[in-house]
Amino acid sequence: MRHPAQVVVRAAKPIIRAHSGFVGSVVAVDTAVRKIVLTYDDGPEPGGTDSILKVLDERRLSATFFVLLSRARRHPGLLGEVAAAGHEIALHGLDHRRLTGFSFREVAQRTRDGRAELEDLIGSRVEWVRPPYGRQTLASWRAVKSVGLMPVMWGATSWDSREVPQSDRIRKAMTGAVPGAILLSHDGHAGPADGVDDGPSPSLDRGELTARIVDACEDRGLGAWSLRDSLQHGTPVRAAWFKK
Repeated sequence: MRHPAQVVVRAAKPIIRAHSGFVGSVVAVDTAVRKIVLTYDDGPEPGGTDSILKVLDERRLSATFFVLLSRARRHPGLLGEVAAAGHEIALHGLDHRRLTGFSFREVAQRTRDGRAELEDLIGSRVEWVRPPYGRQTLASWRAVKSVGLMPVMWGATSWDSREVPQSDRIRKAMTGAVPGAILLSHDGHAGPADGVDDGPSPSLDRGELTARIVDACEDRGLGAWSLRDSLQHGTPVRAAWFKK
């Protein structure tokens, strides 16, 4: 299977674009099953995470949530709801600062500490990490790998961190919706309490967006599930993804 993410990494001036099994991050799943991978960043956040959970429960779907510890500490009950619903939980970071601003040792320590704290909160093992903004260098990639986590990027995005019409978000998500594609969405919006200032949160109903994306996938004969579930029926596609 030749997935688009193997050829074009969605990054601003990526240093390396070629497929790589040696320094690669997971960008897709090679599978014959007609499903995309649902992933959510920057939560947990009241009003976002819970509305998405409701839709996933109604549709009997699984997803992977990349969690910020700065959020998990403020909303441990909501994080517990994600875990109790059986969704996969992965690490997004101690906060939302770019890892590319830290040394190798600092990245390793932040990742190690974040993983340990998140595993204590959810009571299960964490396998994946998604660097904030998808920003990583070869050094930060090696630092993350040195503590036993695999970076996961994406091949499609729903534009839900932008102030655009909902119809544009769905259209954008569908642009990369093919079997095994990893879809980037958000259940929250990072802010000053997460170490960054990304401006105001866009106005949208994140649960409705999830429902409409799932509907659009179904129109194409596609289902949706978590990264963990997808890898029960496929293998990870890895590509070098480096950008500062």
